[in-house]
Amino acid sequence: MDYFELIIDLVPRDPWAEILVAQLAEVGYESFVDTENGIIAYAPVSDVNLDNPIENTFLETEDLTEAGCKASWKHNIIPKQNWNELWEKDFHPVHVDNLVTIYAPFHDSSCIVGMGVEILPKMSFGTGHHQTTYLMSKALFSIEPFPKNVLDMGTGTGVLAIISEKLGADRILAVDIEPWSVENTIENAERNLCEKIEVRCGDADVLNDEVFDLILANINKNVLKAHIPTYADKLVQGGILLISGFFNTDIEELQLFAQNHNFKIIATASQDTWASLKMIKY
Repeated sequence: MDYFELIIDLVPRDPWAEILVAQLAEVGYESFVDTENGIIAYAPVSDVNLDNPIENTFLETEDLTEAGCKASWKHNIIPKQNWNELWEKDFHPVHVDNLVTIYAPFHDSSCIVGMGVEILPKMSFGTGHHQTTYLMSKALFSIEPFPKNVLDMGTGTGVLAIISEKLGADRILAVDIEPWSVENTIENAERNLCEKIEVRCGDADVLNDEVFDLILANINKNVLKAHIPTYADKLVQGGILLISGFFNTDIEELQLFAQNHNFKIIATASQDTWASLKMIKY
């Protein structure tokens, strides 16, 4: 799959960058990089209106100058093979506090602090570099005793599933809609000598009649809202739902939505503009 790269410069950068990220996430952009002058947004080419890649954002308006913002943008198409190279080039070891180090096969093992998780990301999201993966990884270490039956939706590289097995889960079901993520998760599980991770390609429809003690979902806000009723159905009473992939400005909306499906918020966390929620089903 080719990716669309949208490079945007903003003067001043704040608060416009955070507002723009939230708007672009609503129209299909799924990952973002902060730059000194603005942001870079990425989305599968198939999810972008190529005739108007800034649709439904404030960049479309003609009164930016009156609002006190100057903006410019350009875009690139990144072929699949170049996207892979970009991941490897920029993949440095990630230390989630002193709890876990997420590293690649080409890193020296001396980089490891705490638990070590070896990941070769390929095309998949989930190296720990993004704030949401960092938040989810850290939150897993706060769950005691660790649940035995875990669902990892939108598994990406499989990093959260791997951490879950290393923390004591007896069985982990890792699900992703992208075939290359399924392949990547299987490879990364083998790299980490994991034996309790089952990987399936698909969406919530592949869950069958199974129930879980813990559900992990690092996905964008719209998908989370679509899935939360299913998560409520698939969690045991007292089970934990841990979600990220959304912004601080989305917390209240997701809290209210989750509360309508029998979830109680027990913890929130944030890093930069990104957030996570830890909930219990009652």
